[in-house]
Amino acid sequence: MGGAGGVVRAAVVGTGLIGGSVLLRLHAAGLDVAGWDPDEATRRQARRAGVPAPERLVDAVADRDVVFLCGPLPTLPRTLVEVATATTEDCLLTDVGSTKAELAAFAAAQGLTHRFVPGHPMAGTDRAGLTAAVPGLFDDAAWVLCPAPGPGLAAFRRLTVLVMEVFAARVVPMAADRHDAVVALASHVPHLLAGALAGAAERSPLRDAVLGLAAGSFRDGTRVAGTPPERTANMLLANRAEVLAALTSVTSFLDELAAALRDDDRAVLTARHGEGRDARAALAGRATVELRRAFPLAGGGDAELRFLLELGAAGGYLDGCRTTGDQVEYVARRLAVEPGGPPDPPLG
Repeated sequence: MGGAGGVVRAAVVGTGLIGGSVLLRLHAAGLDVAGWDPDEATRRQARRAGVPAPERLVDAVADRDVVFLCGPLPTLPRTLVEVATATTEDCLLTDVGSTKAELAAFAAAQGLTHRFVPGHPMAGTDRAGLTAAVPGLFDDAAWVLCPAPGPGLAAFRRLTVLVMEVFAARVVPMAADRHDAVVALASHVPHLLAGALAGAAERSPLRDAVLGLAAGSFRDGTRVAGTPPERTANMLLANRAEVLAALTSVTSFLDELAAALRDDDRAVLTARHGEGRDARAALAGRATVELRRAFPLAGGGDAELRFLLELGAAGGYLDGCRTTGDQVEYVARRLAVEPGGPPDPPLG
């Protein structure tokens, strides 16, 4: 991937928090990058940061090697078609939306699977806009990319290298529908819970006293309630079925806690909180082991795709991707087997 002189030519469409952070990181990395946003004030701000921001979207994406689509979720299908029409067949397209299955299916229906790779960097803040953008936002973050069979694998490999080298992120290969099920519990339901807790405090007759005493547990638990409401609503509605399914499991667990509290059952109350503590402790990181796999570039790529999807589903990620000669070589990391646990099945 690369234009004249080997420099990658990139464009970012939609320069809010995530898109703006993508834009600034590409610029800081020395890539030839242009940004575009429907808001004129945001385009002016990008120019003040030293990044070209043409007035027209088609001018921003013309002659680019890769385009990141970073607008609001409801706009992505229309923007994908517009950008695909304005770019050449060898231009790689990706997005950063928080749901994947619907857009992946739309891209397939448009015949764009060979050059569109659905993506989702798992990073963000409760702020919005280009003024909140941070070039280092994605350092060591999980960045989901959804590989597709056939020609889509070549696009996946190209984008994987770019994401790892430029953004210092951990690429997690994952099927689009699996992604949506996972982020429902990992990201989307937490927005509901944060909104519920903060909303209950807002409605409480003791609101001012509650907020006056709010400490770390309340602040941590309600952090994402500061996200712009429209952005949260777009995310939840786009993944409605998976979010409702995940919410059912959360409310079931909460019902167990409430029942134990009503019954004065110390043992159950302690045990359930112990389960939660275990999950929280796992966030600190489990040991990982390195995997190396090589696959031929010729053929359908079934074994390669299977390896990638099983890796992401098992909580693993890619550490390297290199195409040499007639094969692609991956360096990956997956969770180590816990003491006393069953051995992990081989990947790929």
